[in-house]
Amino acid sequence: MSNRTDDARKRAQTARQILTVAQMRAAEQGLMDAGHDVHALMQRAGRGAGEWVRRLAAGRSVTVLCGPGNNGGDGYVIAQYLADHDVPVCVVAARPPQTDAARRARSLFAGEVREAGAALSQEGLPRGGVLVDCLFGSGLSRPLSDDLAALLGDLAAHHAMRVAVDLPSGVDADTGALLNEGLPEWTLTLALGAWKPAHFMMPACVTMGAVRLVDIGVEAMPGAAQVLARPVIAAPAPDAHKYRRGLLGIVAGAMPGATLLSAQAALRGGAGYVRLLTGGEAPSGVPAELVVSRGALPDLLADGRYGALLVGPGLGRDDAARAKLDVALASGLPLVIDADALVLLQPGLAGVNGLATRACVLTPHEGEMQVLEHNFGLSGEGDRPARAVALARASGAHVLLKGPCSVIAAPDGSVTMGSRASSWLSVAGSGDVLAGTVASRLAVTRDAGAAAAQALWLHSRAAERAGSAFTSGELAHAIGGALAEVLA
Repeated sequence: MSNRTDDARKRAQTARQILTVAQMRAAEQGLMDAGHDVHALMQRAGRGAGEWVRRLAAGRSVTVLCGPGNNGGDGYVIAQYLADHDVPVCVVAARPPQTDAARRARSLFAGEVREAGAALSQEGLPRGGVLVDCLFGSGLSRPLSDDLAALLGDLAAHHAMRVAVDLPSGVDADTGALLNEGLPEWTLTLALGAWKPAHFMMPACVTMGAVRLVDIGVEAMPGAAQVLARPVIAAPAPDAHKYRRGLLGIVAGAMPGATLLSAQAALRGGAGYVRLLTGGEAPSGVPAELVVSRGALPDLLADGRYGALLVGPGLGRDDAARAKLDVALASGLPLVIDADALVLLQPGLAGVNGLATRACVLTPHEGEMQVLEHNFGLSGEGDRPARAVALARASGAHVLLKGPCSVIAAPDGSVTMGSRASSWLSVAGSGDVLAGTVASRLAVTRDAGAAAAQALWLHSRAAERAGSAFTSGELAHAIGGALAEVLA
């Protein structure tokens, strides 16, 4: 039983890895070194993808567009699989096969193949229920030629549903860039062997429709990024009390609305006790569940039971805000730094060098990320995962770079990428809710990576539960329902 459990756990972890083009080639080479030839891998990939296409087609006719490389070879295997299952299928060969494996796959396809060119134009483009794009896979790094781009666009326009195999043609696998203008949008994208960065990066990911993984047996690759996983969160222990569950302090600032939004989320994110730390009177609208502690911040933090501290939402950027950030940095507590505090954060501040010695999460959006890169002397070059890693290494903190496709980077260079979140999260206050959720989970776990990952999943799921046109307050209230879904 334990061996089966270990194998299942290993496969689940492998199924979450995100491989660059170079890593995927190395993974495929590893399979071949272990005795699997290219033909066998192509058969495995094509049949796996073919089953997805068969289900989607549901008896409708299918057109498979095949390119010259091994992605085209996958297309011939898909076509034969469909024919074997009595699905009407036609192959359009955009170019003759140029690899041994692709030539062999074409030789094994017994059905109709139409060669692209003048003859195809004269007899008319195939029309059908489903188009399968096997023109180019993940190795493409330059735009499609004009004739291939036109052929792809024309075929897409003549089919009700469209499936991209591995990646849509015209997409850079490592960056998510669209290499051509006016590329089609897809109903379904089938990643072969492993996820690629483009499946989780703008702008490409919004064109892909639903995304699914076809397993071909690749092993785990060292240093691979990971897809954000649905967390499993333990309920409080039978003998738990409010302090043991996690005491969270939230530093109040000049703009109480943002602070209170963070607190609303934190109250529902699992922490047992949330305190608003203020030097003056409590702001209006404080919920009864939120304890307000008044006094000088250093004195308030003298309570040794804090599990985490949140500083930044509504903090302001004046001298008083800087002083509060200094105290938070000097506290040595597990820390979430958000919003205004991110803009104020600089390497020269006392306590910044100590971020690596505690659990700490920075939660910038793109604008705040650019300020942090300037303050920490970073170039800001590269894609979002690379930039997040650079900041994590420079600061010693985990970085949750927010956006439509959020990224979590650790100081050791490991990366977790979130799936595209609901566009309804583009509402004022959404980031404050995320910060409060991260801080709540940090107070419970004392683990920066776990807190960031759990909170990012809960935040995205809360948006799904909240529906459309929700307010940030409604989003904060939905955190509790999202948490209930993942309790062990």
